[in-house]
Amino acid sequence: MTGIGSFPPALVFLVGALLLPLLPRRIQPPAFLLFPALGFLLISGAQTGASVVFPFLDYGLLVYRVDRLSLAFGYVFTLIALLGGIYGFSLMSAAERAAALLYAGSALGVVFAGDLFTLFVFWEIMAVSSVYLIWARGTKTSYKAGMRYLFFHLLGGSVLLAGILWRFQETGSLLFGRLEDSPAGYLILLAFAINAAVPPLHAWLSDSYPEATIPGSVFLSAFTTKAAVYALARGFPGWEILMWAGALMAVYGVVFAVLENDIRRILAYHIISQVGYMVAGVGLGTETAINGSTAHAFAHILYKGLLFMGAGAVLYSTGRGRLTELGGLARALPLALLLYMVGALSISGVPLFSGFVSKSLVVYAAERSHEGAVVLLLHLASIGTFLSVGLKLPYFTWFGPQRSLEPAGSLGGMHLGMLFAAAINIAIGIYPALLYRVLPFPVDYRPYTPAHVLETLQLLVFTGLGFWLLLGKLAAEPTITLDVDWFYRRPARVAYRLAVLAVDQFFTSWEFLALRVTRVLARASSDPIGYFLVLPALLARRLSIEIIPGAYDPDRYRPPVGFIVLVLLMCLAGLLVWNLFGF
Repeated sequence: MTGIGSFPPALVFLVGALLLPLLPRRIQPPAFLLFPALGFLLISGAQTGASVVFPFLDYGLLVYRVDRLSLAFGYVFTLIALLGGIYGFSLMSAAERAAALLYAGSALGVVFAGDLFTLFVFWEIMAVSSVYLIWARGTKTSYKAGMRYLFFHLLGGSVLLAGILWRFQETGSLLFGRLEDSPAGYLILLAFAINAAVPPLHAWLSDSYPEATIPGSVFLSAFTTKAAVYALARGFPGWEILMWAGALMAVYGVVFAVLENDIRRILAYHIISQVGYMVAGVGLGTETAINGSTAHAFAHILYKGLLFMGAGAVLYSTGRGRLTELGGLARALPLALLLYMVGALSISGVPLFSGFVSKSLVVYAAERSHEGAVVLLLHLASIGTFLSVGLKLPYFTWFGPQRSLEPAGSLGGMHLGMLFAAAINIAIGIYPALLYRVLPFPVDYRPYTPAHVLETLQLLVFTGLGFWLLLGKLAAEPTITLDVDWFYRRPARVAYRLAVLAVDQFFTSWEFLALRVTRVLARASSDPIGYFLVLPALLARRLSIEIIPGAYDPDRYRPPVGFIVLVLLMCLAGLLVWNLFGF
């Protein structure tokens, strides 16, 4: 198929990442916006069924495949890249912009990949490019967090490659579709679960996202976990293990978010929680559930990006990011508060906001599948989300006790990016068809029924009442929350000594011994007779015993050449006699 619909949008981003650093600095910020805008136009012109096959060795790789599932993720990926560029218009360096384009482009490459090899290539580019957005902050903490982030994702990439090779050996096919229940399938599932931050494989997310640059955290919140959700929806719909894993994720992330003090770490834990809804929908596997997972991924990218924008505005203005250090910012940052609350109400599932029409679709699918326990867990997660992101975080950041903070710096570009993101979240909440029309399957669901609206408002009102009554006990404390990363952080020094220092010392000792033996053999081979005659003296000197004075001279006992020739002739004569007389 030819035309605009057959041109992979990922190439636009990858070319942009190469060209952008070569442009003059003044042109780079607006030029950055050109590439996601062009990518969005390409996706808008793409037709389902379009594909591009690339010959590689003896195989034809399906590097570009368009269907409704990939289009839905493609739309929102390009959209958040554009919004992130507007938000970080005056904040991002040339290298950071290039990394963001490469990151977004590789995520698009994943969702439009028709074969597992192409997916793997973009999967690895996504890991390497995204880590720079963490390191670009330039702190010791961000460097360490980035290293742990990179370790997890390279480990996941290794597992993914192993699963792909195993499956190829068994089936002879690299096409990416629904995967069968097999050892290779479980390896690929494990790799996707790492990127989706499924507990206990999640600590890399809450550890690293809060340490990224201010605009970098906006991009990080959008691509890695949602690309994994797409991959799960493509390869593992209906796997029951994902339904339970997702439901537990939703509650797990909320619990740790309530305990947190750092505002961006709170939002990071809520990524885990909200991705749990999507993973649970994939595990349910029905068309309604896949629609719900896709819709919630779409809405989540937009409102979570907006939430990180709001938190970033606070961090940029005050230099503080902990609830115990913030407070009384409502007068100084009123617009940031207003726009943040749009994201907070969206993630909380308040009517007329995007989360209400996406999250409820997943819950509705669980109800139709008669999974009462899953429905209960998702409702509990929704209550915790409103409690921590919709009430606790904004109260102790913009209200609460006065901290004598003096916000500095202009937020013009940041406000503009937040304004566009907020407008889209409200538009989707008011007119759900904007979202439902891009989902993989026809939607037979009406979110604005009296019963559903009343049920949601009841949960929100009673959660708000509980927050007000327990306000004193819900105040943030300057504590450190221990997560599963404790199990590899705590023994890290011991493991380093055993796995690195001890191994290094072992091989160093053997290398030293090999060098000494080599030197001895080299000296001995130059004059064997003389060396072994003077060897006792050398050993005595090493033991501080004087027996034979003088230094070793390799020529002192060297036999004459004629003697060596005579020995060789005698050996040759002996061989001749042996052969002639048959001894």
